[in-house]
Amino acid sequence: MQMAKREQKRLDAHLIAGGMAHDFDHARMELLKILAEDDRIRTKVSSTWEEFDDDPASLLITYCCNMEPSEEASRKLRSFLENGGKWIALHGTNSLFQWTEAGVECATAEGHFLGVLGSAFQAHPPIGDYTVENAGSDHPIVSGIKPFTVKDELYLSDFSSPVEILLSTRFGGETPGFIKDQWEEDDHPVLYIRKLGKGEILYCTLGHARGHYDAQHRILFSPEVERGAWDAPEFFEILRRSIKWGVSPQLEMETG
Repeated sequence: MQMAKREQKRLDAHLIAGGMAHDFDHARMELLKILAEDDRIRTKVSSTWEEFDDDPASLLITYCCNMEPSEEASRKLRSFLENGGKWIALHGTNSLFQWTEAGVECATAEGHFLGVLGSAFQAHPPIGDYTVENAGSDHPIVSGIKPFTVKDELYLSDFSSPVEILLSTRFGGETPGFIKDQWEEDDHPVLYIRKLGKGEILYCTLGHARGHYDAQHRILFSPEVERGAWDAPEFFEILRRSIKWGVSPQLEMETG
């Protein structure tokens, strides 16, 4: 006799994609396609932080740039993490900046938002190829991932909290156009985890995307389309593993 398939509860995710200077349509579409590979996952989509609900029994995914949540949304974010929520933060989420006569000035890893996130983007060199490598971690998200090359924005950040580095890249040199425009050669995190209360933040700096019409602050039409790590199969494997990691608390509650 064939046994009936046990019903499984739905898994909830909230994707926030918005800000400036990036192709949020492309990132949103690719992330939703990955999320749809598991038909239990139902995803709420927003373009701002203000619809965020601090229910820890859901997965938060963000692909943002220069978009700071209100103090109330930041309070919900901290509550979400401290009570066990998991947050996958991608690419420009930790970028808060302004243009000045001296160059691009970036916020520090402090305050009601970046203080929760624990890191703050400071600069990147011109887009180019760089190699991403395992930072000596045996975490399931990066286990077996061999060194790979991407043509992306190499994010350089400051940190205000300890993190567990999973992937890194090596860089030293100039970052023209930014206030902090000189960097000594060192290993820089590409994928890392920060714990906060019972929750965790998984930050991946990869994933720059810009289409013809996404740099309106600079030019109405950009002849070149930039896809960054979205052209790298390793990046998609990392995203799939990250989402599995992100919904694992919900699966544990289901089977516990």
